[in-house]
Amino acid sequence: MNRVILMGRLTRDPDVRYTQGEKSMAIARYTLAVERRFKKEGEATADFISCVAFDRAGEFAEKYFRQGQRVLVRGRIQTGSYVNRDGQKIYTTDVVIL
Repeated sequence: MNRVILMGRLTRDPDVRYTQGEKSMAIARYTLAVERRFKKEGEATADFISCVAFDRAGEFAEKYFRQGQRVLVRGRIQTGSYVNRDGQKIYTTDVVIL
Protein backbone atom coordinates (compact mmCIF):
# COMPACT_ATOMS: atom_id res chain seq x y z
CA MET A 1 0.00 0.00 0.00
CA ASN A 2 1.38 3.39 -1.02
CA ARG A 3 -0.39 6.02 1.07
CA VAL A 4 0.90 9.17 2.73
CA ILE A 5 -0.77 11.86 4.85
CA LEU A 6 1.10 15.13 5.40
CA MET A 7 0.41 18.28 7.37
CA GLY A 8 2.57 21.30 6.76
CA ARG A 9 2.75 24.87 5.55
CA LEU A 10 2.89 25.93 1.91
CA THR A 11 6.26 27.44 1.04
CA ARG A 12 4.69 29.46 -1.82
CA ASP A 13 1.43 29.77 -3.75
CA PRO A 14 0.74 26.73 -5.96
CA ASP A 15 2.09 26.86 -9.52
CA VAL A 16 -0.94 25.90 -11.64
CA ARG A 17 -0.84 25.10 -15.34
CA TYR A 18 -3.47 23.70 -17.66
CA THR A 19 -3.04 21.01 -20.30
CA GLN A 20 -3.92 21.87 -23.87
CA GLY A 21 -6.54 20.15 -25.90
CA GLU A 22 -10.27 19.64 -25.96
CA LYS A 23 -10.59 18.97 -22.24
CA SER A 24 -7.95 20.92 -20.34
CA MET A 25 -6.85 19.66 -16.92
CA ALA A 26 -5.28 21.63 -14.07
CA ILE A 27 -1.88 20.54 -12.77
CA ALA A 28 -0.87 22.24 -9.50
CA ARG A 29 2.62 21.93 -8.03
CA TYR A 30 3.51 23.11 -4.55
CA THR A 31 5.91 22.37 -1.72
CA LEU A 32 4.97 21.62 1.88
CA ALA A 33 7.30 22.39 4.78
CA VAL A 34 6.59 19.55 7.21
CA GLU A 35 8.04 20.06 10.68
CA ARG A 36 9.96 17.20 12.20
CA ARG A 37 8.58 15.75 15.39
CA PHE A 38 11.95 15.40 17.11
CA LYS A 39 14.65 17.97 16.56
CA LYS A 40 18.36 17.41 17.09
CA GLU A 41 20.67 20.31 17.57
CA GLY A 42 22.25 21.43 14.32
CA GLU A 43 19.73 19.61 12.09
CA ALA A 44 17.01 21.04 9.89
CA THR A 45 13.66 21.39 11.63
CA ALA A 46 11.50 20.72 8.55
CA ASP A 47 11.39 18.54 5.46
CA PHE A 48 10.31 20.09 2.17
CA ILE A 49 8.00 17.76 0.27
CA SER A 50 7.07 18.32 -3.40
CA CYS A 51 3.40 17.74 -4.18
CA VAL A 52 1.49 17.58 -7.45
CA ALA A 53 -2.31 17.67 -7.79
CA PHE A 54 -4.23 16.92 -10.99
CA ASP A 55 -7.64 17.97 -12.33
CA ARG A 56 -10.14 18.85 -9.56
CA ALA A 57 -7.53 18.62 -6.79
CA GLY A 58 -5.37 21.03 -8.80
CA GLU A 59 -8.26 23.46 -9.24
CA PHE A 60 -8.97 23.25 -5.50
CA ALA A 61 -5.33 24.08 -4.70
CA GLU A 62 -5.40 27.02 -7.11
CA LYS A 63 -8.54 28.44 -5.53
CA TYR A 64 -7.88 27.90 -1.81
CA PHE A 65 -4.15 27.35 -1.11
CA ARG A 66 -1.90 30.31 -0.29
CA GLN A 67 1.70 30.70 0.91
CA GLY A 68 2.13 30.08 4.65
CA GLN A 69 -1.22 28.35 4.99
CA ARG A 70 -1.27 25.11 6.98
CA VAL A 71 -2.82 22.25 5.01
CA LEU A 72 -3.43 18.53 5.37
CA VAL A 73 -3.06 16.43 2.21
CA ARG A 74 -3.42 12.77 1.32
CA GLY A 75 -1.74 11.05 -1.58
CA ARG A 76 0.81 8.51 -2.76
CA ILE A 77 4.56 8.69 -3.27
CA GLN A 78 5.77 8.52 -6.85
CA THR A 79 9.37 8.45 -8.05
CA GLY A 80 10.69 9.25 -11.49
CA SER A 81 13.72 10.42 -13.43
CA TYR A 82 14.68 12.55 -16.41
CA VAL A 83 17.83 13.70 -18.19
CA ASN A 84 18.54 17.41 -17.85
CA ARG A 85 20.10 19.73 -20.45
CA ASP A 86 23.61 18.84 -19.25
CA GLY A 87 22.97 15.14 -19.86
CA GLN A 88 22.78 14.25 -16.16
CA LYS A 89 20.09 11.90 -14.91
CA ILE A 90 17.93 13.57 -12.24
CA TYR A 91 15.80 11.53 -9.83
CA THR A 92 12.54 12.94 -8.45
CA THR A 93 10.17 12.07 -5.64
CA ASP A 94 6.70 13.65 -5.46
CA VAL A 95 3.52 13.13 -3.51
CA VAL A 96 0.64 12.78 -5.98
CA ILE A 97 -2.42 14.21 -4.23
CA LEU A 98 -5.56 12.10 -4.36
